[in-house]
Amino acid sequence: MTLDRTSSEPLPAQLAEQVRSLVLSGTLRTGDRVPSSRALATDLGVSRAVIEQAYDQLAAEGWLEARRGSGTYVTTTRAAAAAPQVTTRPTRVTSRATRVTSRATPVTPRRFPRSLPRLDTGTPFFDPRLEPGWRRAWREVSVAAPPRGYDDPLGLPELREALAARLGRTRGMDLHPDEIIVTAGTTDGLRAVLPELRPGPVAVEDPGYRAAAETVLTYGREVIDLPAVETVGDLGDAVAAYVTPAHQHPLGRVMPAADRLALIAAARKADAVVIEDDYDSEFRYDVAPVPTMATLDRDRVVYLGTAAKSVVPTLRLGWLVAPPDLHELILHRRTITHAGAAWPSQRALLTLLRDGWLDRAVRSARRVYAERAPRVAEAMSPYATLAGPLAGMYSTWLLPEPDAVRARAAARAAGFEINLLSTYARTSGLTGLVVGFGGISDTELDQALAAVTGALGR
Repeated sequence: MTLDRTSSEPLPAQLAEQVRSLVLSGTLRTGDRVPSSRALATDLGVSRAVIEQAYDQLAAEGWLEARRGSGTYVTTTRAAAAAPQVTTRPTRVTSRATRVTSRATPVTPRRFPRSLPRLDTGTPFFDPRLEPGWRRAWREVSVAAPPRGYDDPLGLPELREALAARLGRTRGMDLHPDEIIVTAGTTDGLRAVLPELRPGPVAVEDPGYRAAAETVLTYGREVIDLPAVETVGDLGDAVAAYVTPAHQHPLGRVMPAADRLALIAAARKADAVVIEDDYDSEFRYDVAPVPTMATLDRDRVVYLGTAAKSVVPTLRLGWLVAPPDLHELILHRRTITHAGAAWPSQRALLTLLRDGWLDRAVRSARRVYAERAPRVAEAMSPYATLAGPLAGMYSTWLLPEPDAVRARAAARAAGFEINLLSTYARTSGLTGLVVGFGGISDTELDQALAAVTGALGR
């Protein structure tokens, strides 16, 4: 191993990347003991903190495991993941069955004022101190010359250059700007991919992102339920698998390295693609963001990113990176149909990236989430079980459906809306509450938690 002190990449990140490479190449195997942090620090001539930070990152990603009194060991290799001992085959759910169920259990919609605070998974924190930069970006849009014809189907060239640089710096993806397609958000990216896949069903995590499952059904494809918390070694006849590995939506679980490799191996076997929605990846509090699945196999993984959680959802911007053959098919269709993200939004995001506004927004939101998440955990822990690690802008709590319904009713009575976990599930049967804490104030969060825990306490 060698560490380059002249590189802009932090030393812990360099070390973590080299360990991953040794595991993936088979040089390090499952059960191998890696050097202690003290010994490796001495060998490399760095502080022990560098080694500990790298090991913590690799443990969070599922590559290493610390055993008390014994040392740190490799938990994952490509060969081991390719043939997992326990595999799960997805459960088939047809669009017809879904619609019949919806008719059998009609939901009476409730209307809430636009100003009603929502403890949801999609509304991020917006730092009011960043408002001047936001306004400046839109002033630049107002004086910029728009394209004379239809937008570039790939997206604004300058924006793609900025996105390529950012994805390389924050997500470890080495991209040429022409490999990126700017979209109108995650679901727009999914809509671009689905028509180019060969006929067949699509596996979607269960519980999972409701918009993704509905989008698949809208395109006339069958949905196969993919267990969100189990290793998947067989995709059956699915032509794609839609997953949120960085922060599973809505359970919050980080997909372990072994499960990532197993899913990619299953996709190769089925001649399918993995559609990676890089949901909520920026907001880890304990370690650096987990690397993308796309870095493991660029020929098998479609990468979807979005500005919805780092800027605002209403900007309606995202990006898509697909394997070369799929990229060409998507680009051809977008050229014919004049599909593309709105030019003003693209131009505004370019300014936000260029001025460093987006980096400041992410850092500010991460600090807020890191402070609020433990407060939610302290309030909820006596009554429910945390479904995943504390990360992102929400946490999910497992508890019986009657208790969850009672808690939601109490929150509504107090003037807040909170989501039931059961609304994200199709066949998994998981129940509980999904407690978001991004788009509300600290006072509102305390009031909502008081209402929820008061109901659960009774």
